[in-house]
Amino acid sequence: MNTITRRHFLQQTSTATAGASLLGAVVISPSGRAAPASEKIRVGLIGAGGMGKGDLATFLLNADVDCPVVCDVDDAQLAGAVKLVQDKRGHAPDTAKDFRRVLERKDVDVLLVATPDHWHALPTVLGCQAGKDVYVEKPLAVSIAEGRAMIEAARRHQRIAQMGAQRRSCPTYAQAVEFVRSGKLGKVGLVRAWAYLDWIQPAGSPPDSAPPAGVDYEMWLGPAPKRPFNPNRFHFKFRWFWDYAGGLMTDWGVHLIQVLLWAMGPEPPRAVLSSGGKYVLQDNTETPDTQITVYEFPAYTLVWEHKVGVGLGLYNRPWGMSFTGTEGTLVINDSGWEVLREPRQDSVEAKKFPGGADPRPAHVRNFLDCVKSRQQPVENLEVGHHVSTVAHLGNLALRTGRKLVWDHQAERVVNDAEADRLVGVAYRGPWKLPYLQSRG
Repeated sequence: MNTITRRHFLQQTSTATAGASLLGAVVISPSGRAAPASEKIRVGLIGAGGMGKGDLATFLLNADVDCPVVCDVDDAQLAGAVKLVQDKRGHAPDTAKDFRRVLERKDVDVLLVATPDHWHALPTVLGCQAGKDVYVEKPLAVSIAEGRAMIEAARRHQRIAQMGAQRRSCPTYAQAVEFVRSGKLGKVGLVRAWAYLDWIQPAGSPPDSAPPAGVDYEMWLGPAPKRPFNPNRFHFKFRWFWDYAGGLMTDWGVHLIQVLLWAMGPEPPRAVLSSGGKYVLQDNTETPDTQITVYEFPAYTLVWEHKVGVGLGLYNRPWGMSFTGTEGTLVINDSGWEVLREPRQDSVEAKKFPGGADPRPAHVRNFLDCVKSRQQPVENLEVGHHVSTVAHLGNLALRTGRKLVWDHQAERVVNDAEADRLVGVAYRGPWKLPYLQSRG
């Protein structure tokens, strides 16, 4: 797929999403009646941790969804997912520790991939090859190159795939996006997203140890480098280690930056620089607790910043997004959005709008409807790859300590071999990812 086609596709998706949300076309859930067997969508869960069980519970709000099998490398997590299905559907699903057993099943239509980030790409790509549609959590993968492989797999095998970043299914955000696009803020030249999270505290520095009983740690590592087991690298805290994730830049950044890109359009960044480090957390985690990233887009500047251990962020919001134009600034998070006017008589009217309901059910329903209609969902892999790429570039700039120039068409860093290697990923054998392009 060439650059012009991708850009046109992203623009169409962005416009359609805003319109559908504003018109109330996103359906939260079907009626409570039991769906005929022919209309059932059978979901196989891969990754039964907190996010996986939360996503599965959202899927099971829909009467046309069943879950015949759940998969995780940890027996304790499997037990929780089995209980969830029993409580919601009255039967115990089968269990597996190897995701490939889920791909082999004829009674699975959809994969719900809620693993750590380093395990997003393989189940998605192999699932597409096996004829499954896929709902995969954000960020799309642990690297930019994996995201492109995931898109290629979905395209070649004509699968429906959605990334789990739900704010694109929220009418409140769609209304704010439409306001930004309306021109009422004037010329918007600066957009920001921030996360000041006081709930993140030092994790300590526990010693390496044996994995917990019932855990297949070799499978948990999968394509990631071989490391001794450490409690801080496992389950929720995996996201603070470069082998498995990208810290807050990708964990929260994908959620919030997506709203900025949605409003500002599909143009890619031209360059990025980033600064930060571990200044607060005294523990054995790796990713920065403080980071500021600046992106140069053709018509505006985007700034991301995060800091842990404090909760007083910009505009007195611990986290959020802002669009600053010549006539005023729009500030938004899940609690709602407001317009702050410039102190001129002719500037935009100051106003406030409340937040809406949790958009996760609508996001899942949009995916389920597209599984049936074969239309593209609102956060299809092109859209998910676009925002995930932007977030990953921030980390590449931080880790190299340099300003990076980005060639969007080739998906390469210009004249910087070290940074360009980080666009890709090295898989530990025997794992191999189909459609992964060489960085040579």
